[in-house]
Amino acid sequence: MFDVDAYLRRIGWSGPRPRPDLDTLRTLHKRHLMALPYNVAGQGFDQGVNLVDVDEDEVFRTGVMEGLGGTCFQLNRLFHRLLSALGYEVTLLAASTAEGRENFGTEIEHMFIRAVVDGEEWLVDVGYPGPSYLEPLRVGDEVQAQYGCQYRLVHKDDGAIALQRRGRVTRWGTVYTFRPQPRQWHDWKDLEDRARAHHATAAGDDDGQGTLCGRTFDNGQAVLKGHRYLVVRDGRERVRTVVDEDEHRRLVAAILSGDLDPGDLT
Repeated sequence: MFDVDAYLRRIGWSGPRPRPDLDTLRTLHKRHLMALPYNVAGQGFDQGVNLVDVDEDEVFRTGVMEGLGGTCFQLNRLFHRLLSALGYEVTLLAASTAEGRENFGTEIEHMFIRAVVDGEEWLVDVGYPGPSYLEPLRVGDEVQAQYGCQYRLVHKDDGAIALQRRGRVTRWGTVYTFRPQPRQWHDWKDLEDRARAHHATAAGDDDGQGTLCGRTFDNGQAVLKGHRYLVVRDGRERVRTVVDEDEHRRLVAAILSGDLDPGDLT
């Protein structure tokens, strides 16, 4: 059963229920990312590809309380519910990564959140594997810095907005593209149908290429996509290909448990 106080404790909040202010939002956002991994295998496409008709109480039990994490459709959906219960003004937004648009042919792919605090809009996302922002981003024209990385919102000619990021020595790259249009759960039904078909054709693959998991730590993120392992720490990026299957399995387990060795993050 969804429980606000248990949720807060699970992501590291102690004491009375927080007030719905910006400092609290920043704290909850980062602690959520650090406490719960992005995990396709936890609540994702291998569980029937249920993106719309989701049993939130069951996902809360497994994804949050048991620490299995999930994808944007579980983590951001639950965080949206938590923020709403705490008194935040929140709406759902849809975005698309380049890969998502290629695989599923839709702009309504990724699910994330817009929060309004003291009249200002903020982007909130605890369901992206990374690399991405660790704390909410203000909806504005300025370049925003977090933990050695920079972020900006670029308005495109078709009315869409590109969220872009760069590290200390990397160029600007698009994280995802979105439109500032409030969404409802059922807006992802078409993606659900396409994802089921895609999942059915990809079933049976067990070579590690379907791996996608991510974990946030205090000053960065670790992401394993297939055999490509990326670490961002203080804005500096290190990427390598994991060719040893035992190491690959160990990294998956470490990311999901949060028990990454110091050597994994250098």
